Amino acid sequence: MTSDDAIEALSHQALKMVKANYVIGLGSGRAATAIVRLLSSHIKKNKFTVKAVPTSLQIKMEAEKGGIPIIEADQIDHIDLVFDGADQIDTKGNMIKGGGGALLREKILISMAKKVVIIADESKFVKKLKRSVPVEVHPFARNTAAIQIRKYGGKPHVRLLERGYPFVTENGNIILDCDFGEISNPRELATKIIEIPGVIEVGIFPKPDIIYKAKENGKYEVLR
Repeated sequence: MTSDDAIEALSHQALKMVKANYVIGLGSGRAATAIVRLLSSHIKKNKFTVKAVPTSLQIKMEAEKGGIPIIEADQIDHIDLVFDGADQIDTKGNMIKGGGGALLREKILISMAKKVVIIADESKFVKKLKRSVPVEVHPFARNTAAIQIRKYGGKPHVRLLERGYPFVTENGNIILDCDFGEISNPRELATKIIEIPGVIEVGIFPKPDIIYKAKENGKYEVLR
């Protein structure tokens, strides 16, 4: 039994929250992919319809493959339930997200959601956040934003693809991965960074409603 087994088991459990005619927000990454694949069979089995708002082309294609109807965020005024993963979670539930580059869209969906459910394996849980923070930046502000981030104690690096080209988000922006070491006050840091001209979004997220913690033994915990 592995954490992947736990993610599949808890995904079945989490999907019990899905009701007929719900609008479901779908984050990006491994956990979100597992949810999407199971959501298709879940709605067919229960014979009801939902609509999904994906945060990335990858998740959109997965949803289309499963026959899940897609709707755009600008066509709705709320989301009933968001399923997403996280790159790191501290003891207070603060999260670092955006490893896949979809932090802007993920934060928009979460801001519209009545309930946010995060699924992550136990390796993502730490006492204090210490992973590099993704910051989505307009290309025009690449240098000026980096200078300001250094003033806040960060070490920013432009995210690159394997071939050396800059990673470009689906919004046409670049990502600065910023190492701040251990982060004692995530909210304060996020507030400072988002105020930098040219910064579009910061990959520090507040505590969700429910966190599913997948364990290596194939079991899981539910943290509220």
